[in-house]
Amino acid sequence: MVVSVSGQDQELAVDSIPEKLIKIEGDSVFHSSISLREAYVFGRLKFDDYDTKLKYYILRRKTLKVYPYAKMAAERLVELKDTLATIKKKGKRKKYTRKIQKYIEDEFSEKLKKLTRTEGQILVKLVHRQTGNTSFGLVKELRSGWRAFWYNTTAGFFNISIKAEYNPENVHEDYLIEDILQRAFAAGKLERQKSVLDYDYGTLINKWKSPSKKK
Repeated sequence: MVVSVSGQDQELAVDSIPEKLIKIEGDSVFHSSISLREAYVFGRLKFDDYDTKLKYYILRRKTLKVYPYAKMAAERLVELKDTLATIKKKGKRKKYTRKIQKYIEDEFSEKLKKLTRTEGQILVKLVHRQTGNTSFGLVKELRSGWRAFWYNTTAGFFNISIKAEYNPENVHEDYLIEDILQRAFAAGKLERQKSVLDYDYGTLINKWKSPSKKK
């Protein structure tokens, strides 16, 4: 419930002009405005031909399939780093790292092995979207346990590059992946997790409207 009251009643008039203040149920503080979540109005999808349309929907199916794994990777990475920051002893840090790695492997290894090569590559890109680090960077940072995990389940299994970055500003397919994600977030098909990378989806839409930008 939102209650609107006059600023005069609260003796908060500014320059003798009544200011409308808002109080949200459960909050004891009055506000002059309410912050709203940024929202996008999506246009109808248009395709130049059937093949383009088919490729988009294949990409859509694959993206929706692998996004939850990338989201999980980001959440586990944050959990791992936050916890390691509180552990001072080297032995305990290694023990905790192995525990997280084992959890991920037990929970997801078999599922990841069932991905196709292109799904594996999309996953690697989305890991970069969610964590700000490439899979190669994570392997380098988190050492042997993660090396085995990535090579056994994705990179080595599908012969893909774990150095791949997510670049929707300059790579058209990555922009399409972002478009797919944003539409899925808005429709409630995927749980939203904001990218840690620095780009604006609204700006990307305008940039990629021109056919000459598509590569």
